[in-house]
Amino acid sequence: MPLLDSDYLATATFDDEALAGELLGLFEGQCDALAPVIAREGGALQERIDAAHTLKGGARAIGARAVADAAERVESGLRSEGVLPRAEWARLETVIQETRAVIARRGAA
Repeated sequence: MPLLDSDYLATATFDDEALAGELLGLFEGQCDALAPVIAREGGALQERIDAAHTLKGGARAIGARAVADAAERVESGLRSEGVLPRAEWARLETVIQETRAVIARRGAA
C-alpha cells in the first residue's frame, strides 16, 4: 500500500496541484495538532478518540491510507480498552513520519 495514493489525490483535487498542495499542508497541520492529543496520557478519553477519528478522516481525504488505517486501529483501541494501544500508536507515529517525508519529496519535485 502506498503511503500517499497520488492517483486518489489527483482525482480528489481535479488534478489541481495548488489545491493538492494546500490539502497536504492542512493534513500536516492536522498531524501536528492531533498526534499530541492522541498521545496525551491522562487526557480526556473522548477527546483522544475524537482526535484519532479526525486524523483518520483527514488521511482518507487525501489518500494517506497507511495513516488512516493506523489511526483507525488507535481509535478502536482507545474505544475498546480505554487506553492508548502502544504498538498501534508506534505504528501511527511511524507512518505519519513516513507520509510526511513523501509529502516533502512531492513538494520538492
